[in-house]
Amino acid sequence: MRRCPRTVWVALLLVALVIGGCDLAGPQDEPAAGPSTAAPSTRPSGRASSSPSPSPTQSPSASRTPPAARPPALRALQRLPVKGRAPMTGYDRDLFGQAWSDDNDQLWGHNGCDTRNDVLRRDLDKTVIDPVTHGCVVLTGVLHDPYTGRTIAFQRGVGTSIAVQIDHVVALADAWETGAQRWSAERRQDFANDPLELIAVDGPTNESKGAGDAATWLPPHKAFRCAYAARQI
Repeated sequence: MRRCPRTVWVALLLVALVIGGCDLAGPQDEPAAGPSTAAPSTRPSGRASSSPSPSPTQSPSASRTPPAARPPALRALQRLPVKGRAPMTGYDRDLFGQAWSDDNDQLWGHNGCDTRNDVLRRDLDKTVIDPVTHGCVVLTGVLHDPYTGRTIAFQRGVGTSIAVQIDHVVALADAWETGAQRWSAERRQDFANDPLELIAVDGPTNESKGAGDAATWLPPHKAFRCAYAARQI
């Protein structure tokens, strides 16, 4: 039996410690305003959640907590196969489709607005929408950044938009190493535009994350680490 690389065990241990008491809550279902309206948006109240069922072959020794009482993220973690990483050979961002393409089959796909602005409308408060974009493009807004705990003013423009970036919670390069290289081009594009995979965050902090997973990078805002790790699972 092939032994698992140490990095894999470190990742699983760290993630288990981080999410030991948290639920796998997803983001809101929809961006605040759709392309059918030019009115300034408000954040939605609904939330999507993912609650995978426990594996029927799960070992009773995996945890002393009854399966029904364990948080969904922990149940999902137990169902992930433990394998070594594939090489980065052949990785290219373009293999996940055009960045922020509306041509995808996820929740916001084919709604007439690019995915970046969909996420901004969902995650920012006090948004002002460009009236000539049919409710799509966010001009200004306020981000309560989950990665740092700071409040960041967003203003669209050259040199200012970069202050707020959209993070792929599971970095695309990380996804490539852990299975996405075997997916179809359509599935990779859908993954790159999945609302559960995307979150608006502080730009410099997002850049510091790079392609790290939970074993190598966690948000500096400790109160968000549980939700972050659960969402990554």
